[in-house]
Amino acid sequence: MSTLLLSHKACLDHVTPPGHPERPDRLRAVEEALSHERFQFLVRDQAPEGDLDLVTLCHNEHYVTELRHMAPTSGLIYIDGDTSMSPGTWEAVMRGVGGAVAATEAVMNGEHRNAFVAVRPPGHHAEIGKPMGFCFFDNVAIAARHAQRKYGIKRAAIVDFDVHHGNGTQDIFWSDPSVMYCSTHQMPLFPGTGAKSERGDHDTIVNAPLASEDGGPEFRSAFENLILPQLEKFSPELLIISAGFDAHFRDPLASLNLRAEDYAWVTRKLMDLADKSAGGRVVSVLEGGYDLQGLKESVTAHVGALMGA
Repeated sequence: MSTLLLSHKACLDHVTPPGHPERPDRLRAVEEALSHERFQFLVRDQAPEGDLDLVTLCHNEHYVTELRHMAPTSGLIYIDGDTSMSPGTWEAVMRGVGGAVAATEAVMNGEHRNAFVAVRPPGHHAEIGKPMGFCFFDNVAIAARHAQRKYGIKRAAIVDFDVHHGNGTQDIFWSDPSVMYCSTHQMPLFPGTGAKSERGDHDTIVNAPLASEDGGPEFRSAFENLILPQLEKFSPELLIISAGFDAHFRDPLASLNLRAEDYAWVTRKLMDLADKSAGGRVVSVLEGGYDLQGLKESVTAHVGALMGA
């Protein structure tokens, strides 16, 4: 079966201040990487706009309404030191939600084996009622909730290998026994959450923090010894990946030393796990990755693995 790629040009219209790492060129780099002939069999489609009813599966209604009204018609507004909105931000954010949900539907319906959603801004720092860390709505969390509501999924797992801990995803699912959240991330680092002792109300939060300068061996060990065994016990029916590539050794925002082959390795491991309990169903959504060359190399490895290369 095929791999689906969902993206949308509106995600380029979310403009950030000059010099900001989360910039439209990130998506252009992903597009360039996936334009190579090795990706000619990717099934490509447009990420639709998401529905606000889906957003409120994970975020409170007051926050969603307030954010929509804050969206400017010109210029930039600053929500915090890291996070700003431009006239194109709202549609970009809603395409991220729609892309994650549409990819989940395509995989759940058996149309595609797996999917990669190339959208921006990222989502995993967005808490139930608060944007932060470049993020507004938590795309992967919304996709998981939608799969539960529409398809009756009893156990969904979200695996996050972004270099920053997904505090938003953890916040949303802290008390939910039906969703397992697993994360590798550098610690200490923004946003300051993600200690191994943070396990949720039902022991379904699995944090595997890595130290500055850790690389492939430590990353693989965290998966082999902690995350993969917990996932196997949980036996998810759907696996969603928060695919951040800022743990790459070139990335300017952190100091882990992963390489493209580490992303290919972890993708294959997660696919093997999904084959056992989830009918192979994997949905991957872009999060961070701020060095353009590192991002290209990492996406090439990740999507290549999803396609079975």
